[in-house]
Amino acid sequence: MGLAPVICRMSIKGEDSQELSIGRKVHLNNWDIENKIAKGNGEEKKINLKISEVTVDLNRKFYLLQTRYDRITPLMLKNSYNGLHVTLNKGAPQVRQVSTLMQTVDKHILNFTKMVEKELRSKETLKQWTSTSKRIGEYLVSSLKVKDIDLENIDYSFAVGFYKYLTVDRIKILGESSAKKQIKNLKEILTFAERNNWITRNPILRFKCGGGEKDIPPLEYHEVETIWNKEVPVQRLVEVRDAFIFQCFTGFAFQDVFALTTDNIIRVGLSGERWLIKERGKTGVSETVPILPIIEEIIEKYKEHSCRLTKNSLVPVNNNARYNSYLKELAVVCGINRDLNTHLARHTFADIMLNILGFSLEEVSKMLGHKTIRTTQRYAKVGKNKISKTLERVKGILFTDEGKLRKIVA
Repeated sequence: MGLAPVICRMSIKGEDSQELSIGRKVHLNNWDIENKIAKGNGEEKKINLKISEVTVDLNRKFYLLQTRYDRITPLMLKNSYNGLHVTLNKGAPQVRQVSTLMQTVDKHILNFTKMVEKELRSKETLKQWTSTSKRIGEYLVSSLKVKDIDLENIDYSFAVGFYKYLTVDRIKILGESSAKKQIKNLKEILTFAERNNWITRNPILRFKCGGGEKDIPPLEYHEVETIWNKEVPVQRLVEVRDAFIFQCFTGFAFQDVFALTTDNIIRVGLSGERWLIKERGKTGVSETVPILPIIEEIIEKYKEHSCRLTKNSLVPVNNNARYNSYLKELAVVCGINRDLNTHLARHTFADIMLNILGFSLEEVSKMLGHKTIRTTQRYAKVGKNKISKTLERVKGILFTDEGKLRKIVA
């Protein structure tokens, strides 16, 4: 007795307000009218958590609606929260479904955002999904002259048109691989719609997003040596150099190096070797990398640095834009005629592990945190030196020291 439902009231000036039940009840004596929260330490905590979740979701929904509609009503916000057609009129049959492309995009991003909040996905990948949302919106307005399109009206030609817009018609065109990445994201969004039974099949599933990938040759080993041994006069470039070399000998992507702490140093095996182990922010796949002597040296170098003392970070790392900007300066200082960037370091690591240290492709794949060997093959190409070493090791199986063909018993 004395329990009352907790109701959220949504109001926008000049529009009829709407009410939304959050599915929780609280005793009247335990309700703080002024602060609009439950008082207490038991079930009341769960109620307040639910209130916060609903508030955050409604704010996200309102922001997304602002990007698509000039006029927003509380009913539109309520419909969006409940997964209904945004423009569904009050009293109409409420069929819980998503019927348009941008509604699907919004729903997908909302789900991904929740995973980011639970640290199951990375903020950087969320930015990529937001970027795809903007590109789709641009295409709809620029080429199709609409703000949205029903899912049932999307066919294979939509992907063809979207690709043409990105690579030919857009004011600032994208490269082939970047454009295909956007199509790949669109394909995943439509697969999301298919899984939720909003469409019967993905209409652009046959669109090929492979190929056209730019081959990134790694740094030569002597270039890595040059960068490491160069006397750099500017401290900020010294720190950038050390972070870059750290990447070259661990293979961690920028966001993962940025997030590495001493907690990621794990002792492995009977000898207690120190390894770096961390789940990739992009995929959630664990990267397991042995700490080589050069990495030990860098970790030790920054043990008294503010990055370690305040954030427990292994190395000082700037934000992505500043880091890549400083790397361009570092290339000039070191006389490296290459565009240094964080992704190049990852490719260089793969090359060092595979072709110089002789790790197998499967081992390199594990260290890079790849889901499949196929992805690793784009990073690490078997070099001539590795083939030469293997030949030197195995040619005695078929040939004598004089070069004569051996007899081999099957």
